[in-house]
Amino acid sequence: MFAGSVLAAFGGVSAVVQFAGQLFPGVVSRPGLVLAGSVTLCLAWGLARARPQAAVRQEFARPGMTVVVEEGDLFEQPGQLVVGFTDTFDTVVDDGVVINDGSVQGQLLARRYAGDARRLDAELATALEGVTPVAWESARDKPRGKRARYPVGTVAVLGTRPDLVFAVAYSRMGNDCVASSKVQDLWLGLDRLWDAVHRHGQLERLTMPLTGAGLARLHDLDEDSLLRLILLSFVVHSWERPVCRELHVVVRPGELARIDLPETGAFLAGLAAGARRHV
Repeated sequence: MFAGSVLAAFGGVSAVVQFAGQLFPGVVSRPGLVLAGSVTLCLAWGLARARPQAAVRQEFARPGMTVVVEEGDLFEQPGQLVVGFTDTFDTVVDDGVVINDGSVQGQLLARRYAGDARRLDAELATALEGVTPVAWESARDKPRGKRARYPVGTVAVLGTRPDLVFAVAYSRMGNDCVASSKVQDLWLGLDRLWDAVHRHGQLERLTMPLTGAGLARLHDLDEDSLLRLILLSFVVHSWERPVCRELHVVVRPGELARIDLPETGAFLAGLAAGARRHV
């Protein structure tokens, strides 16, 4: 990319110098200086173009909202968060078998709840009071963690505004404590998530990770495709009724390296243009 950008810039600068030389002969009376200046400009342009893009921002006129994809730390972001859960809403991280302490769930417990699993479990229990489990595992079949299974797509709203956490179950916890998910599960979970944010979030800023890219083992999609699925789901849902005024998808540095942000920007621009055509 660097070499291509330098060559393209050199061609453009050469054309400008030739044109300027015809109009202002004095400009090219010192060819060495002109060459040095041209090379410097081309190298600077190439470096600027080759620098990894760290964020994409797209404004939508319909509805009035902003979508941002950026690198960062999810738990340093202000406002409301989305955190993916399994259908059992397990929280145990003590031995790393049920929930990995480096996962988004593990970080939620450590950084939003100061490691207080009892408080997190109590809030989950309150949020899930009106939801009927679809199955109960026996202690023999699932000796570790929780045993009540809730429907995939269940969203538990935790905490209080403006720091709500939307805990969305988009994967299934196996009895061996290995989580797994499918594209259909994620799409359903996102659909229910936007409904919950619409009801409880009061259009405030929402931040979420690249849901599905971690230990849920959603192998059907790479990071680029996963990101576009999330963005498409959000924008299409927002066309029907507003979800929030600002959505931030925060990706980890390791994930960002596998995402084509310029293509993501073009994808969002296309969605914004589509929204204008539907007005």
